[in-house]
Amino acid sequence: MLSSDDVKKRLETTRKGLSLVEAKERLKKYGPNLLPDKGGVHPARILASQFQSFLVFILVAAAGISFLVGEMLDAWVIAAILVANALLGFYQEYKAERSLEALRQMAVPQAIVRRDGRRMVVPAEGLVPGDIILIEEGNKVPADCRMFQVSELRMNESMLTGESTTVHKEVKALKDVPVADRKCMLFMGTVAASGRGEAVVVSTGRETEIGKIAGMLEEMEETTPLQKKLGSFGKWLGLAILVVISVIFSLEAMTGGNIIEMLMVAIALAVSAVPEGLPAVVTITLAIGVTAMAAKNVIIRKLSAVETLGSTTVVCADKTGTMTTNEMTVQEVWVNGKTAKVTGLGFKPEGRFLGMDEKDRHIRLLSEISALCNNSALEKEEDKWVMIGDPTEGALKVMAAKAGVWVDKMKDHKRVSENPFTSERKMMSVVYGTPKGAMEYVKGAPEIVLERCTSWYVNGRVHKLKKNDRQAILDAFKGMAEEGLRVLGMAYKPVKGKDSREKVLTFVGLAGMIDPPREEVKDAIRVLSGAGIRTVMITGDHRITALAIARKLGLVRDSKGAVLEGEDLGRMDERKLCSVVRNVNVYARVSPEHKVRILSALKKRGHIVAMTGDGVNDAPALKKADIGVAMGIRGTDVAKEASDMILLDDNFATIAKAAEQGRAIYDNIRKFIRFLLSANFDEIFVITAAYFAGLPLPLLPLQILWINLLTDGLPAVALSVDPPEKDIMERPPRKPNEGVMHGMLDFIIMAGILASISTLGIFLVMLWSGAPVEKARTMAFTTAIMFELLFVFNCRSETRSVFRTNPFSNRKLVLAVLVSVLLQFVVVYLPFCQAIFGTVALGTIDWLYVLGFSCLGLFVFPEVFMKVDLLVPRRGKNKN
Repeated sequence: MLSSDDVKKRLETTRKGLSLVEAKERLKKYGPNLLPDKGGVHPARILASQFQSFLVFILVAAAGISFLVGEMLDAWVIAAILVANALLGFYQEYKAERSLEALRQMAVPQAIVRRDGRRMVVPAEGLVPGDIILIEEGNKVPADCRMFQVSELRMNESMLTGESTTVHKEVKALKDVPVADRKCMLFMGTVAASGRGEAVVVSTGRETEIGKIAGMLEEMEETTPLQKKLGSFGKWLGLAILVVISVIFSLEAMTGGNIIEMLMVAIALAVSAVPEGLPAVVTITLAIGVTAMAAKNVIIRKLSAVETLGSTTVVCADKTGTMTTNEMTVQEVWVNGKTAKVTGLGFKPEGRFLGMDEKDRHIRLLSEISALCNNSALEKEEDKWVMIGDPTEGALKVMAAKAGVWVDKMKDHKRVSENPFTSERKMMSVVYGTPKGAMEYVKGAPEIVLERCTSWYVNGRVHKLKKNDRQAILDAFKGMAEEGLRVLGMAYKPVKGKDSREKVLTFVGLAGMIDPPREEVKDAIRVLSGAGIRTVMITGDHRITALAIARKLGLVRDSKGAVLEGEDLGRMDERKLCSVVRNVNVYARVSPEHKVRILSALKKRGHIVAMTGDGVNDAPALKKADIGVAMGIRGTDVAKEASDMILLDDNFATIAKAAEQGRAIYDNIRKFIRFLLSANFDEIFVITAAYFAGLPLPLLPLQILWINLLTDGLPAVALSVDPPEKDIMERPPRKPNEGVMHGMLDFIIMAGILASISTLGIFLVMLWSGAPVEKARTMAFTTAIMFELLFVFNCRSETRSVFRTNPFSNRKLVLAVLVSVLLQFVVVYLPFCQAIFGTVALGTIDWLYVLGFSCLGLFVFPEVFMKVDLLVPRRGKNKN
């Protein structure tokens, strides 16, 4: 990396900045400092795209056919479904288009620059490479810049790198290092936590790190697994319908039969075969899932997101703020030669010092130094505690509060002077006037503080610091660091006046802190693992910190080969990375590009990948993943808009609940398709068999349409709210390339055969007994409906028949079947309907025949015919 002087020379600028004329010329050359814009949202294009699926083409044709045969009700229902689906799809896609707009809004509106040697405020979009900008505490950086002057400047870069601690900036040039380690650079959108500095703009707009992220978002528009499967299913079904119609017409034309009559039958069969209820039931099923998830603090931005999460095989989780609290917390202290665990998480000043009394004099002195040698503030806003300032200092102030030490209650302590922390000194000291005289309090890197100490506070008194004492302190420090804790040492000494030499100090103790894991995450990971879903941690933090958190969460057992760092990942080619991702569960020091590469490698191995995140740096990965899950509380607008699902409570455990809901929804969609195909194609078998046998038509066109509407209506919708099976989270995930009809064929064929036997059988029995064809047809018509209304109960499970399930566990289905039976009674007995549908009234004996033949639907046992992954041993590990 070039020195700051070389950068200014290459950009042809000086500390006085560009001239106004030169700035205008460069603005023409480089363009405005704005993030990429796809050109806006085009509502007409989005709406038109909703009518481009093959299944929609079939439904349009079905509506037209229904109009031709005069079945207006069927036609209007299909048309209403088409419009509803189009509007729903339009709304979802229109919302998704806003993700880039949210990212563009992160650009600051104004910037402080120096031009022509004068300090001035200009619109941020007018910045150009070569501009000199001034950054002060609280400022948001307007472009990517190279530092050339700093004064204790610390930046909050968590929105870009994912790191929870602030970054100390310096002028010194560095070798080629990841974004998180470029301490001489400032990045667009990051915020100055403290200090000030001057820098030269090197990149604007789409060339900035955030601009590159925006560019990556532009390129990522992928189809979800459910959309792919339904698209394939629609094409297959459409071709099957065309074949049926072609065969019927060809046969009738060759025999010289009544082509007009067979045209009506063919149209009715085609409409019957078209699953016009499929989009509606899929939409209803997903919408019900969305409503259920909303009650569990989950917002679904795309209806298919719940199903996609249900088929997920890997969850890639951003560590900071997702698996951890994003609140630096002191978890361990070492004083008086003893270690105490500190309870409590986050900025809430409630907790205990396990193994020690909070009132212990050693704890008290350590807490006083932590609170006084500190520039952060801890405040309560309504019912929430908020930390203002550096997260590390905030953690120390919270720890002190747990010991009962509050600075604002120490009115007799007045700050006299301060030596601020610097990266060179690695320590900070303050001098306070106290009732006991002036005292110097010091905190910093333990080895640095210890070098300046000649005594230590132990057993309530000050003792000389011997060699073995120093080693004991260093051993305690090393042990805490190996646990992934960031450790600070505390010391003090009495001073005269403002004298602060940071020498001849008395060592007091150590405080170890970390951004702790959320309490519920470990259980959530265990639940997901039981369901065959692997959890992968991806973070911008250091290797040791990532490994410590991963151990606490149960993601790794030992350190060997457990963590892959971004620098090593960057040197791997795609083939090597695809091999490595099989075994790595923790990635540290990664950039946004690395996250996308990890996701791509997992997807190439056939995984369905979910990605959780909350920062701008997570947006490309959220977009790239099969399902992006953003955090609702800490998540940036960019992350939320790039995601498919938002967790309102930022609770990782909610993902496990969503996965269960997703599996249940997909199961219910399969139940409907299984029922639909088993039921809708039996009419084709019956008509074809009767045609070749030279029999009268067992079913009239309007009767076929009524069967279709009655059975594909309420019972099918009731299947969409079927409760999940008890072992749903003990199954391995579905294979990513598994079709939506996987394992159904034998079951569907057997159901179709039995349905055809019952319908055609009762028709033949009635004809052979001498009954009029109208009565035989009414019996066949009613039997076809009753068979399907009983058979629907065998579609509720893929491993258990109706005799092994409780039919009343889905009361809506029972009610739907009863309503459908009543409607059939109306068609059979109401004179007006008899004239329309060609039915006659049936007697008690007739109904016994109907029920006898219809009961065949109860004997299609799913456990015999369904060949699905549900039958393999539970809790199988994912080998990919």
